[in-house]
Amino acid sequence: MMTTGYDCEDILNIVLLRPIFSPTDFIRIKGRGTRKYTFRYTDKEGGQVQEHAKSKEKFKLFDFFAVCEYFEEKFNYDEVIELPPLRPTGPGLQPPIPPPVPPDFTNVNPDPLAMYVESPVPVHGMKIDRKFFEKFEDKVKATPEVRERYERGDIKGAEEAVVAALFNKPEDFFNLDKLRKAVQIDRRITLREILAKAFGEIDRFTTKDELLEEELAKFVSIHKPDAAHMPVIRQFFKAYVTDGGVRAIVDSREFGRLADNPKVSLADVRALDQWREVIPEYVKDYVSLNAFAA
Repeated sequence: MMTTGYDCEDILNIVLLRPIFSPTDFIRIKGRGTRKYTFRYTDKEGGQVQEHAKSKEKFKLFDFFAVCEYFEEKFNYDEVIELPPLRPTGPGLQPPIPPPVPPDFTNVNPDPLAMYVESPVPVHGMKIDRKFFEKFEDKVKATPEVRERYERGDIKGAEEAVVAALFNKPEDFFNLDKLRKAVQIDRRITLREILAKAFGEIDRFTTKDELLEEELAKFVSIHKPDAAHMPVIRQFFKAYVTDGGVRAIVDSREFGRLADNPKVSLADVRALDQWREVIPEYVKDYVSLNAFAA
């Protein structure tokens, strides 16, 4: 039912109760679940009101007609569909014979849903999304002004050429948000990274955890913390970079609010010693937090 015109961002479950053969319809239906949303709630503990926020990280698609399997394994994305021939018109022509009526169907299975299989989306994403991204890569490489600027090192100019020549054009309506959804990566990739992938400079996008490890390695190489502090430094560094709630608590120095935090505890903050001042300052100066947003 929910193909177009409905934008309920907090949907966590989508049920497919009919076969779908149009990739456009499937993308629209699946898109009901990929909408971003932050669930917010409050509770009272110890006489204080605590506000909590959790971003939607995943949704489930209950597929009763093997629609996902069809678009993953059977649909021909490269087929050029031919228009049917025009029906002849004129006096004396007989109307076409209607198709035969299918026989009645009788279900003799008392429990058609005797079993189910739960299949998580692989890290490389669904084929229908990969095809969308591959099509964009092909158009990027075939656009002379983009290729010319990128190859002479004018990355900013190449980005501007992509926006002007390829984004929000009829037929595909490419844009950065759609491309991010298509690659199914757990962080916010940039147009610069997308161009690097299209022109073969990188073979894949780094995950959020891989990028965190890179940033942590840079911090360690500069500040050279002792081995005894490394476990708590690693935990605090990753939480401060990826969790806006933890950053707000640390920046406001309201450390008591970490009493029930699952990522960083009060004991962790005490164990950090001087590093609880050094890490936030380093992150503010050298780490792009936008790259870690979902």
